[in-house]
Formats: sequence, C-alpha cells, structure tokens
Amino acid sequence: MKVLQVVKLYYPWIGGVEKVVQQIAERLNGKDNFEIEVLCCSHEKRGKEEKINGVKIHRASSFGIFWGMPFSFDFFRLFKKLSKKVDIIDFHHPFPLVDLAFFLFRPKAKLIVHYHSDIVRQKALEFLFRAFIFNTLKKAEKIIVSNPNLIKSSPYLQKFKEKCQVIPFGVDLEKFKKFDLEKVQKIKEKYGNFVLFVGRLNYYKGLHYLIEAMKDVKANLVIIGEGPEKSNLIFRILKLKLENKIFLLPFQPEEELVNYYRACDVFVLPSIFKSEAFGLVLTEAMACGKPVISTELGTGTSFVNRDGVTGFVVPPRDSKALAEAINKILLDKELAQKFGKNAENLVIENFSLQKMIEKTKGIYKEVFSG
Repeated sequence: MKVLQVVKLYYPWIGGVEKVVQQIAERLNGKDNFEIEVLCCSHEKRGKEEKINGVKIHRASSFGIFWGMPFSFDFFRLFKKLSKKVDIIDFHHPFPLVDLAFFLFRPKAKLIVHYHSDIVRQKALEFLFRAFIFNTLKKAEKIIVSNPNLIKSSPYLQKFKEKCQVIPFGVDLEKFKKFDLEKVQKIKEKYGNFVLFVGRLNYYKGLHYLIEAMKDVKANLVIIGEGPEKSNLIFRILKLKLENKIFLLPFQPEEELVNYYRACDVFVLPSIFKSEAFGLVLTEAMACGKPVISTELGTGTSFVNRDGVTGFVVPPRDSKALAEAINKILLDKELAQKFGKNAENLVIENFSLQKMIEKTKGIYKEVFSG
C-alpha cells in the first residue's frame, strides 16, 4: 500500500504537526506492506528529494514562508505527479495549497485528512479558501482528529462529524523513560527551581504572558525553542529586568530534552490562540511525571491536561493566573507529586505513540480496502 503524506513542512523543521508526520512515516514505512512518502515544501526555498531515516521526502521549492504558509508553484507540479502513484493521500490540514491542488487535479487516490486545526490567524486566507476546504473534507474517506474538543469547536468538522475519528497524538514512552541522572542534576544546579517551556517561538504561544508572570514567581524560567518571536521576547525580558531568571536555549536533541523535562518543577504551555490544537509537548512533560499548566482554548490542550488532576488550566492572556498556578505547584510539593503521577499515568493510558500508530494503521487499511 502506497501512502503519500502531504504537509506544509517536514523535519528538520520543528513543530507538533511535523513531528506527528515524521512519527507515522518512520514507524509505518517498510512494515506490513506500507510504503510511505512525504510531500512538503522546502523551508530553505530550494527544492530537493532526499531520504531521512529510510523515508523518501519530496521538498517543493518555495519563495519562502508568508503568514505561516509556504508559497510554492513547484508544489502543484509535484502533487500532480506523485498523487498518481499512490493508493492513499494523507493530508495534514491546514495547508490551503493542498485544498487548491485537490480541486484542480482531482486525484483518484483515496483521501484521509489529518485535521490538526482550523485556520486561525490568516482569516482573509481562510475566507478565500473556505469552499476549497469544504470540497476537500467532502472528498475525504476519513477525517482524523487528535481530540473531541476540536470536533465541537470547528465550524468545518461539525458538518462532517460522521467521518471524524479521534486518534490522540502519542509519545514514545520508552524514549521518555531514558534520562541521564548526572545531566539532570547539573541542569538543576545551573537553573535551580525552574519552570519550563518547549516549542516554536510563535505568536500564538503566549510567551509574553508567561514572561510577565515570572515577575511574581520565585523560580527561574527556561525557554527552549527558536522562532520569529525570539527578538521580541528578548526585548520583553530586558525591559522587565528579568534577564537573571529567564534563560532562552535553542532546540535540544530529544535525548537532551528529556533531561530538561526531568529537571524542571513544572511545565507551562501559555498559548493564546486555537492554533494550539493539542500541545504534544504537554504529553512529553507528563510522560516524565511533571505537573503541567495550560490555557483554556477550547482545544485539545484541555483534553490532554485535566484541570485539578494533572495540573492547572487557566484563562489565556492572564499573567496573574499563570503566576498563581505556578506558585501553587512550586509551594506544595505533595500536590506537585500527585499531579505528576496522575499525568504520567494518563499518558500511559491514553497518549502512547504505539496506540496512535496502531490506530492510524487501522484507518489506512480500512480506507484502502473499503
């Protein structure tokens, strides 16, 4: 069975959607008669074809990324060519170029849509492509969503409920069990008691509010990530004179990242827009037995983090609420341990990568034989 996963960008570009695509591709390719390839746009503008961990990646040349979306004519050429050679196309929405490509070329391959989120920021773009998005969802055999909250909140998915199937994203539990105790101790010695954030430094992550909250928290903050908001965040840190308690680090290899999760006191995801549809990093921190704090967006973040069970869910854009939630966990070790244990158990039960892959494989087989 030949499957073409279609997504905006792919590894080494780092993001939640890109990670899910990579997990599916690498876990299924070459197994049980699956042949998985990926079509995406190049984040370096220049197109190329390459193999990463045995998976063939087709990168369309692009003019760059504008409003969070690659702009590429070459993508249409590659889509038309590759879509003729596969049995299933697994489209990771949102990416309007794909909706347009489906309308223009009408491929015969069966379609599965991984619906990660609505188009949130680019409202003009969403208005222009609305009819094409509905066309894509109408053609889809199945729509995979990461959480039930997304079906309830999306004006698109509400019209296609019968096609939707919830498959939560997952983490590799074995990887997150492995950590270097010596390195964990060194991180603790360097940063003391600290709050952790991991992710792309994008507009919707709400880091300005977390930085503001740290004025009222007697602990440090470690931010791991890169992105377009970095210079603004540095300016904010300097303006608030918090440069001695807030530390910005680049993305870390997964084996190093686990050590930071293990060393932190609490993990915080302060997102402010529904673009944060799941929060895979929440499950990673929870797999390491850490209490977590997230914001109520009506998306999967509150499906992953259960308020009062695995941590706290606070209103978005509320630095005071963030500070209060962080302090409650920092000042109550018994509560922190209870949240952390509950978090780890919840991930084992509901958010394992193995379960995600098995369920995805089941959908592929069902659609292929249907």
